[in-house]
Amino acid sequence: MSTIFSKIIKKEISCYQIAENHEFLAFLDINPLVKGHTLIIPKIETDYLFDLDNDLLQRMIIFSKEVAIKIKKNIDCKRVGVSVIGLEVPHAHIHLIPINTIDDMNFTRSKLQLTSEELIEIQRIITR
Repeated sequence: MSTIFSKIIKKEISCYQIAENHEFLAFLDINPLVKGHTLIIPKIETDYLFDLDNDLLQRMIIFSKEVAIKIKKNIDCKRVGVSVIGLEVPHAHIHLIPINTIDDMNFTRSKLQLTSEELIEIQRIITR
C-alpha cells in the first residue's frame, strides 16, 4: 500500500518537516485549513489509525502532543485542535490544527493556497 505519505517517509517526495523520530514524522499540510496545520504519520504503512498496535498508537499520541506543544508555543492560536478523518490518504494520520474558533477545523471550507516560501517560513517558526 504505497501512498504519497510512504514516498515522503522514503524521502522520494520532499515535505516541510516539523519533527521526526524512528517511528513517526510530522510535516506541514500543503493544503492547510490554517497556517501551521500539521500532519503526524507513522512510518509503517497502515491505512486506518485504529488498526495500529496499542503501544504504537500510544507513542503516536505522545509524539503528537510534543509537536502540538511546539505549534502552540510558536503559532498564534488559542489551542491546537486534533482531528482524525482518514479518508484523504489511505495511511494513518492525525491532523494538528492551530485554532482560534471551531470553524478553523471545518474541513469543508476552502484550503489555504500557500507558497513554498510561506510554508518554509511557517516551518521555521514552528521548529525554532
